[in-house]
Amino acid sequence: MASAAHNSPVHIAPPPLELEREPLVHNNHSIGWISDHIAGIVEGKTPKWWWPAFGISAAIMTMMFVCIAYLISTGVGVWGLNQPVAWAWDITNFVFWIGIGHAGTLISAILFLLRQKWRTSINRAAEAMTIFAVICAGIFPVIHTGRVWYAAWFLPPIPNMYDIWPNFRSPLLWDVFAVSTYFTVSALFWYTGLVPDLATIRDRCKTKIRKFCYGLFALGWNGSNRHWSNYEKAYLLLAGLSTPLVLSVHSIVSFDFAVSQLPGWHTTIFPPYFVAGAIFSGFGMVLTLMIPLRTLCKLEDIVTKRHVELMCKVILATGSMVGYAYGMEFFIAWYSGNPYELYAFQNRAFGPYWWAYWSMITCNVISPHLFWFKKIRTNMVLVFIISIVVNIGMWFERFVIIVTSLHRDYLPANWGYFSPTWVDICTFIGSFGLFMTLFLLFMRFLPMIAISEVKGVTPQADPHHPQGGARVGENH
Repeated sequence: MASAAHNSPVHIAPPPLELEREPLVHNNHSIGWISDHIAGIVEGKTPKWWWPAFGISAAIMTMMFVCIAYLISTGVGVWGLNQPVAWAWDITNFVFWIGIGHAGTLISAILFLLRQKWRTSINRAAEAMTIFAVICAGIFPVIHTGRVWYAAWFLPPIPNMYDIWPNFRSPLLWDVFAVSTYFTVSALFWYTGLVPDLATIRDRCKTKIRKFCYGLFALGWNGSNRHWSNYEKAYLLLAGLSTPLVLSVHSIVSFDFAVSQLPGWHTTIFPPYFVAGAIFSGFGMVLTLMIPLRTLCKLEDIVTKRHVELMCKVILATGSMVGYAYGMEFFIAWYSGNPYELYAFQNRAFGPYWWAYWSMITCNVISPHLFWFKKIRTNMVLVFIISIVVNIGMWFERFVIIVTSLHRDYLPANWGYFSPTWVDICTFIGSFGLFMTLFLLFMRFLPMIAISEVKGVTPQADPHHPQGGARVGENH
C-alpha cells in the first residue's frame, strides 16, 4: 500500500510566480542569521552615530525639565495662556503624544488578532514608541494644573481639609483612568513579547553581569513546549485586552471637548475622528523612526520596502478618514442652522489662525494622497519627509481644535489671541528629547525587532514551503 501511495498519479505543482507574495525577509537568510543580526545590535559596540544622537536628545530633554522647574517655581503665568484661551499648548501636546502612542497597540494587538504577518518586523519598536509617547503625554496634564504638589489630593478620592474631591462625571478624570490603563496594558504586552528574545540575548551573553541582568528579566525562559504554550495564551489575552483600549483611550480624550457646550467642540464626530487621527499620526511616527534605523542598523532585509509600503497604505486610509471628518464638520455646522457653530468653523478657516488651519489641511489631507503612487510609497526619502509632514499636520489639528474654538467666545469683549512663550516652545521641544532619549536607550539595550516572531514568518518556518520540508512538484 505504501508503494501504491507513493506512485499515485496526483502531482503537486508549485504555485505560479505571479501568485507568490514578496517575502517578508529578503535574500533568503537563515534563521541563525536573523538571531545574529538583530542581537548583534545589542551585543556589538555602540555605533558611532548613537553617542551624538543620545547627547543631543539628552540635552533637549534636560531643557524640558529646566522649563518645568521654572514653571513650578514661578507659576503658570510663564506660559502664554490667557482669557479666554485657558487651554493651549499644554493640552495640544497631551493629545498629540497620546495619538502618537496608538500605532504601537494597533500594529501589535489588532494586526496580531487579524493574523497579519507583516507586523512582525515593526511591532516591537512600535510598542516601545507607545510607552515612551504615553510617558511624554502624561507630563502635560500634571504640569498644566499649576500646583503639581496637590496632584496627590485632587486625583484620588482622598478626604482632605479642602474638600477637593474629583468629579467622576468629568472626562478629565476619565482620562486619568483611561491613560493609566492603556499604559499598564501596553507595557505588559511589550514586556511579554520581549521574554523569548531576552532569553536569546541571555544565552548569547559573554559576561556574567549581562547574563544575570537579561536572565532576570527572561523569567527562566527555556523555550520548552510548555513555555511557548503559556506565552502564546498570555500574548493572545493581552492582545484582546489592548484592542478595545485603542478605541476607548482616544475616544475618552475626545470627550474632554465633545461633552462641553462650546461651538467647535460639541460634536459627536469627535470620538471616531480622534481615533482615526491617532492611528494616522502614530503610523507617521513609526515611519519617521524606522526608515532611518533600517539604514543605520542595516535592517533593509528585515524591515523591507513591503513593510513601508503597507504602512503608507494605512496612512492613506486613515488620512482619508480624517479629511472626510474635516469636511463633515463644516457640513454639520451649516446644516445645524446654529450661527455660533457656523461662525466657529468660518473663524477656523478665515480668522486670525487661518495659517494654522490651512497648514493642517495641507499636511493631513493633501500630503497623504501622494501615497496613491507606488513610486512614492517605495521611495524611502519621500516617505520619510511625508511622515514628518503628517506629524506636523496632526499637531496643528489639535492646536486648531483647542485654540481657535476658545479665542473667540460669545462675548466679543472677551476675544483674545494666544501666542506661545519661550517656555511653551522649549517644553514641547524638550518632550521630543525625552522621547528620543528613551527610544535610543531601548534600541541600544533591547532587541528592537522581535527575533522569534520574524523567524516565524520565514520560509523555513512554513511546513508547506520547500525550505520548511515540503516536497513540492513530486508525486504523492
